[in-house]
Amino acid sequence: MNVKPASQTIRDRIPIKTKISYGLGTSLDMWGFWLYAGVAYGVFNMYLKVPALWVGVALFAIRIIDAMVDPLIGWISDNLRTKLGRRRPFILFAGVIAGLGLPALFLVSPAWVDVKFLGISVVFWYMIGSSIIYIPIMSAFSIPWNSLGPELSPDYDERTSIMTYRSVMQKFFEIGNFYALKFTNLAWFLYTDPLSGEVTKNTLQGIQVYTSILGAIMAILAVVIFFNVKERNYDKLVKTSKKRISLKSSFGETLRCRPFRMMLGVGAAFTVGTSMVGTLGYFTTVYYVSGGDKVGGDNWNFWVGMGMMIGGVMGAPILKMVADRIGKRPSLTITAVFGMIAFGTSWWLYNPDLPFLQVLSSGLMGFTNSALWMLHSSIGADIIDYDELQTGVRREGSFSACSSYILKLGNSTGGLIAGIILPLAKFNPDVAMQSGNTLFWIRFSLAILPIAGLGLAIYFVNKMELTKSMCSSIRTELEERRGTV
Repeated sequence: MNVKPASQTIRDRIPIKTKISYGLGTSLDMWGFWLYAGVAYGVFNMYLKVPALWVGVALFAIRIIDAMVDPLIGWISDNLRTKLGRRRPFILFAGVIAGLGLPALFLVSPAWVDVKFLGISVVFWYMIGSSIIYIPIMSAFSIPWNSLGPELSPDYDERTSIMTYRSVMQKFFEIGNFYALKFTNLAWFLYTDPLSGEVTKNTLQGIQVYTSILGAIMAILAVVIFFNVKERNYDKLVKTSKKRISLKSSFGETLRCRPFRMMLGVGAAFTVGTSMVGTLGYFTTVYYVSGGDKVGGDNWNFWVGMGMMIGGVMGAPILKMVADRIGKRPSLTITAVFGMIAFGTSWWLYNPDLPFLQVLSSGLMGFTNSALWMLHSSIGADIIDYDELQTGVRREGSFSACSSYILKLGNSTGGLIAGIILPLAKFNPDVAMQSGNTLFWIRFSLAILPIAGLGLAIYFVNKMELTKSMCSSIRTELEERRGTV
């Protein structure tokens, strides 16, 4: 076969407007999935006094439910045929409903805390029940939206550019997660006891108002994405095809793709190692750096989020330039090594004497997160081409669903571990000043567990064979077989 060298391949660029419109979907992904996990301990444990272990169990159960739904959504999305395409109807309808439904996750009452069902607070059961309804709606947006990314361009480097826009925009929307608990400190939600003069805040009311605002924005952006991002593969490769993807192949055959399994290993190792950082970092900020001052801790947590956003905005573009020069796999290894250093230094940078240093620490973490997930997503698009060459079928939905399944399972495991670490460290939500031993184990876990996860991620990176020249050859062979799209 006469393969066109990579240097002669025509760069397939897409408009910046399309990249930005696609990147808007990170708002729904961040707020619909990860806002809840980020504020759960602050709302349900620290304010409502639901035991930390049960909050951790709820978050774990929620992600298991989430992960079980994803393969079904991916299978349906891959096989859907409509005048609007197979991804865009999900993006429109599920995105709008998910936005309007976001506040329902927090429609509980403090009076429910002491009401028990099967010996556990009904607030715990509300967390489970509301998520059983909400999570499939969010998955119906997220899986088709993620599936749309790999088909926006067949070009090796342009895919990195698309995912760079996506990663940078995600960091801006992530501010919404970090601002959530700071929003509850506004004067509207602060109350002064007329007798004691003690100031308290209604965290629950604040988060209900906040999620109503974010939910409205989510619904609007889902409409914007629908009108501005088209399905490139649908008319030529999908619409006229009578072949349907079986539910079995949607999961089983997808997992038989070896490069994909290696990238799943990278994502899972990183996710398990770092998914508890948000929780443990927040507790470290409030109880170690701020000495138990929750209002001050929430304010610092916002600036920690800003640091992570700034680091994230820098991370993806810088690693894109590195990847353009040396390839995606070596760049991913460099990112993981940098991350091991970044997370390890949290031991010194979370410092009560110099509290602003925690902002630097989170910036280094944000740099790592943004760069790693940008490269992970870009390589994922190349893997889908590899699979099409082997099987003759485009299964973006299946790959997005399987990837989401494993990553959410890793994230839920990390959330559960955080819920286990806190009681093992003898954390007491009823007191402001925690013991030195408690603070030691929270800080130790914050620094060490991500390093272990990143070390395992490096192992899987080096087992993944796809290179730039291989991807160029795959693209050429695919276009000779079924034409360009």
